[in-house]
Amino acid sequence: MARDPPVQHQTSTVIGGESIGESVIGAADPVIFVMFAMSGSATNESGSAIASPSGCVYDRMGLTVHESEVPPLEKKLMNHYSHPRDFPFWIQRNGHNSLDTPGWHIHEFVELIFVMEGQATHLIQDAAFDLRAGDVFMINPGEMHEYALKDDQRIEIVNCLFQPDFIPSSLLREMQLSDSLDFFYVQPFLNGEARFHHKLNLQGETAKEAMDLLEEIEREMRRRHSGFQSLIRLKMVELFILLSRHYNTRKDKPETRSPGELLVRRVCGYVERHYNQKITLTLLSDLFHIGERQLNRQFNKYIGTSVIHYLHRIRIDHAKRLLADTDEKIAAIAELVGYEDPAFFTKLFTREANCPPGKYRETVRPSPNRQ
Repeated sequence: MARDPPVQHQTSTVIGGESIGESVIGAADPVIFVMFAMSGSATNESGSAIASPSGCVYDRMGLTVHESEVPPLEKKLMNHYSHPRDFPFWIQRNGHNSLDTPGWHIHEFVELIFVMEGQATHLIQDAAFDLRAGDVFMINPGEMHEYALKDDQRIEIVNCLFQPDFIPSSLLREMQLSDSLDFFYVQPFLNGEARFHHKLNLQGETAKEAMDLLEEIEREMRRRHSGFQSLIRLKMVELFILLSRHYNTRKDKPETRSPGELLVRRVCGYVERHYNQKITLTLLSDLFHIGERQLNRQFNKYIGTSVIHYLHRIRIDHAKRLLADTDEKIAAIAELVGYEDPAFFTKLFTREANCPPGKYRETVRPSPNRQ
């Protein structure tokens, strides 16, 4: 039985008049979730939502969602897994049925899911989407989701867990990958219609290639021979290149975007993944092979703001989450979201949020003495 998801506050970015994704405030640290269905098909023929934060009751594919008390939202942390301390990556296999499914939860890491066999419906935020053989999709940091299965359904999956900045900027530059990873930097930030109703679906030899890569990654992680970290990172890059190649050439691809809009989407995705690192206009210009002035013109054209202002907005959103969910000092939060100068961070936060960081924390975290 599916459970109603807890309510979270979200902000969204609009490119070309279309929302390209949601940034969840008040969630755990960043996570990405990629799902790959290898066999079986879900039976939710309508593809419509079967649960909503409002507590409505729906009946889809034989699953009934009852309005009831929402269970605590589980936050899955990277340190829950037995990865090497200096290499936050994990891969594992899981099986779920109607009596054994993870409840509504969010993650602090990126997750790639490969559905080896079975059927299920994936519930994310306030919508539900069928899984069928060959489906691949990603879940972004802090997005609430769970599985819903009928009594006679079972699903077998492989999970890859990793941080959003798992692919380093130096690798993007040296291998000239900025236009080859759209499944990592673009697709996860599209709106729900483009993202889930037009999911990537792999079949035949392409599906086998993806499965073989995941098995090689699992083997490297299990054996942990010399250099396994580099091999896993390179194999993950190879997997995302493969997925991006087929994502950009699939037959059911939504309307073609202009080169300028696609560029802006790629840069926005990069900022979302690497916001806590040093990012300059010069760096982005170099990575994406475009002049600084032209890049700013494209940003102003498609999202109505400059590149740097967009970067500040993403960082401030993450700072709000940290202020709400952690007891970190303001200076530490400034560093965690990419600012070396706490005074500059406080000034910028006050301008963007209309109050200082300390006051914001007081507002979103009421005193225990208040009733």
